[in-house]
Amino acid sequence: MANRIILNMVSHHGKGAIREIPEIAQTKGFKHIFVCSDPDLIKFGVTAKVTDLLEEAKIPYTVYSGIKPNPTIENVKDGVEAFKACGADSIITIGGGSSMDTAKAIGVIITNPEFADVRSLEGVAPTKNHAVPTIAVPTTAGTAAEVTINYVITDTEKERKFVCVDEHDIPEVAIVDPDMMSSMPKGLTAATGMDALTHAIEGYTTKAAWEMTDMFHLEAIRLISKNLRGAVENIPENREGMALAQYVAGMGFSNVGLGIAHSIAHTLGAHYDTPHGVACAMMLPIVMEYNQEYTGEKFREIARAMGVQGVDEMSCEEYRKAAVDAVKQLSADVGIPEKNEKVREEDLEQLAQDAYADACRPGNPRDTSVEELKELYKKIMP
Repeated sequence: MANRIILNMVSHHGKGAIREIPEIAQTKGFKHIFVCSDPDLIKFGVTAKVTDLLEEAKIPYTVYSGIKPNPTIENVKDGVEAFKACGADSIITIGGGSSMDTAKAIGVIITNPEFADVRSLEGVAPTKNHAVPTIAVPTTAGTAAEVTINYVITDTEKERKFVCVDEHDIPEVAIVDPDMMSSMPKGLTAATGMDALTHAIEGYTTKAAWEMTDMFHLEAIRLISKNLRGAVENIPENREGMALAQYVAGMGFSNVGLGIAHSIAHTLGAHYDTPHGVACAMMLPIVMEYNQEYTGEKFREIARAMGVQGVDEMSCEEYRKAAVDAVKQLSADVGIPEKNEKVREEDLEQLAQDAYADACRPGNPRDTSVEELKELYKKIMP
């Protein structure tokens, strides 16, 4: 089977990269831009770093900020109506995965109105047209939504998240500027960074992994291990390292998928509103241990990329343990809790059913079952 790689048409990286936005918008002929961002970023002046540039260039725009941390079907529907009402012809999305996922869904529905029922986008939807032209500006170093063909929407009525995979949703332009991430608090920096590590490790071990994506994922693991601790302390060079690391991870996993750490994290977010990165960080070492017999020699390379010394002299059992221990140590060092106080025994059956139905589950290197998933949830219960 042929392998496929889909990336942005253009991406700009480094401090001050947002200053490229007005020229990009003018070159592309944008007449009215729909700025999709979340309320906190507007409140703390992060969104204004971009909208001020648009105002200076006299480029009309409308801001839409009706977005929850785990964006809902209603957020998307409201956004579609707001886009139509303002007569926009393009999108700039500013934020983390929530803003970008919402913008992706809005952009796809605008150009594919037959998918106005947001639930119809679940899985690999047969859309025909590329989404509205979009510039994506991440403010977190984790989701890599600016370079992926995936987005996740929460169905609050059914208490579940659903994953959408569509090559038509990828933003045309990504602007990865570490200055846009400098205001992230420690907890969010840690959580999104561990989400990026989960992307890299799951992408590296997924069933669809191949040489090109392995290259991306190993480099992402190395960069995250080197930079996350410093990024949490807001050291500029480490912020820049994490901005690149999460993007590189996205270049890989977007094209090969993930595994059950993400399946479980999606359900924890849907049922308990657990922050996605925190849920991933809790589950990553647990899932690594569960998968280790199905990963060949890959844990040796994970351990090496995380800075473990002497891996070539280790037995298979030793380097697998070393890889898991390195992940646990990084998670502990950046303050991620090991347990989720909200998980209840009576919820386990539904949680496991939902995780089994999740789009990331088939890519896991080890085939699983509802009963085995229930046992994995128990490991994060108090």
